[in-house]
Amino acid sequence: MDIPQKYKQYTEKKISFGIILLIILFLSAVYALCVGDYRLTVNQVVDALIGNGTGNAELVIWNIRLPRIFAAVIAGMSLAVSGAIMQCILKNPLASPFTMGISHGAMFGASLAIILFSAGGAESTGRIFVNNPYSITIFAFLGALIGVFVILLLAKLRGLSPEAMILAGVAMSSLFTASTMLIQYFADDLQLAAMVYWTFGDLGRPLWDEIYIMVAIMIPALLYFIYRRWDYNALEAGEETAKSLGVNTERTRLIGMFIASLLTAVNVAFLGIIGFIGLICPHIVRIFIGGDYRFLIPISALFGAVLLLIADTIARTIISPIVLPVGILTSFMGAPMFLYLIIRMYKR
Repeated sequence: MDIPQKYKQYTEKKISFGIILLIILFLSAVYALCVGDYRLTVNQVVDALIGNGTGNAELVIWNIRLPRIFAAVIAGMSLAVSGAIMQCILKNPLASPFTMGISHGAMFGASLAIILFSAGGAESTGRIFVNNPYSITIFAFLGALIGVFVILLLAKLRGLSPEAMILAGVAMSSLFTASTMLIQYFADDLQLAAMVYWTFGDLGRPLWDEIYIMVAIMIPALLYFIYRRWDYNALEAGEETAKSLGVNTERTRLIGMFIASLLTAVNVAFLGIIGFIGLICPHIVRIFIGGDYRFLIPISALFGAVLLLIADTIARTIISPIVLPVGILTSFMGAPMFLYLIIRMYKR
């Protein structure tokens, strides 16, 4: 078999896997629109989407379920891609926004914004709200950056190994968690309710305005990562190889971590902490298609969207009418994968 034919098979396998994920994502979204306390048929869903539905169906779909589905897709794509980029940049299979302490740093920043600027709170009905999403996003981003720059600074000054960088991330997570608890201690009842509920990671709280902000951050970031796909492939081959190919490794790492932190910060600001999506999705995708970042980045995004949407649908229906925060389910899924990766690294 000649080389062009082999390369065609190489790409077709990966494209086929991506198409399968798109189909699963579409079917999962349709199912998520139908199930819940207020069950709908497919015909009712279609009628509501085209503007011919009944009042209750349109209300449920446009104000409750569609925002939740879009939040799952956007957050899943953002966290999965951020994890894939961090694992490449830091040369560490355990790297992700959650394990590196970035999510906890963003959570600390969001909590600080809630108590300083009354940027969020809780109504007497129990609904959590955001009345100043921009301040929460900015503070969450600054909190995420603190963790990133501390870890990168330690790595540069002390030459930390990949294992030590994960330990540094765990230490930063502990520091941010303690700082968030200190803020909670001085918060009033409504502020405390908002902070605690945010830590759960729930896709039901963002409205369309927050969805637009998440999309506005996610699309340029994803396009940038795809544009730099060859740089990440070069980094996978080693530092010296990447430099010999003309890659500015320091700038690539800095910008990559900066954008990944921004994606994480926006998601934490509006959804809370959703753990382990950024860790497990890239590794599962690598099992099926390998580590070529031309395909790994977009397919990890699709897989993250599928996984988080399915997890949220299960969280909504498993003990209905009680709706579990999706962050609980993703933590249950991610913990075994995290232990597996640690054991594999130890064996190596």
